[in-house]
Amino acid sequence: MKEKIAQIIEKIRQTAVSCGRDPETIRLVAVTKTVPPEIIRQAVNAGLKIFGESYIQEASAKIDAITDNNVSWHFIGHLQSNKAKIAARYFDIIHSVDSLNLAEALNRQAEGIHKIQNILVQVNISGESTKSGTAAEEATLLVNAIRRMENLSVKGLMTIPPVFDQQEKARPYFKALADLKNQINNESPPGNEINELSMGMSGDFEVAIEEGATLVRIGTAIFGERA
Repeated sequence: MKEKIAQIIEKIRQTAVSCGRDPETIRLVAVTKTVPPEIIRQAVNAGLKIFGESYIQEASAKIDAITDNNVSWHFIGHLQSNKAKIAARYFDIIHSVDSLNLAEALNRQAEGIHKIQNILVQVNISGESTKSGTAAEEATLLVNAIRRMENLSVKGLMTIPPVFDQQEKARPYFKALADLKNQINNESPPGNEINELSMGMSGDFEVAIEEGATLVRIGTAIFGERA
């Protein structure tokens, strides 16, 4: 595992340098859904600090088991409003806010624990009916609505493109999310810019970095295929 992680970090570095980006602006989120705590501890020992989970019940049990204050936990899966209380308690950033109802639920729960919850707005940039996320044309309205909530801080956007056999085919979707971020920033008051782009997974993270990803979500390339 240590060797796999080192290889991925080096690929991230090389890709960033090749397209004129600072590698320090790109963070690796190790996706640990279905990965047991003992394997996550090995990943921590190998130098990883950010872990992404997709299922609330599974994640909360693992976070309680790991108990490492140096680890940052990101929620990257579909989140239901009735799980907002647990999500606000356990996660440093939630990548998958895709509706006003969910944002309002998270805002209430964050207020109750005196927390400013960092979030990303998930955008269904491909328009696939099987994917979660707000429509691209509604993303600006949702970002602006969240900005009015006192206990949420919107940091950027997230997307999941269609699955392709060649990563180059995912490029238009990553570019579209980056363009949407720039459009939102161009229409925002100074100081209100969003900077994060969560996009790219094991099979396409290099292209995502070339198009501006700041958070790449990688699981299979580290932990192998899910059982």
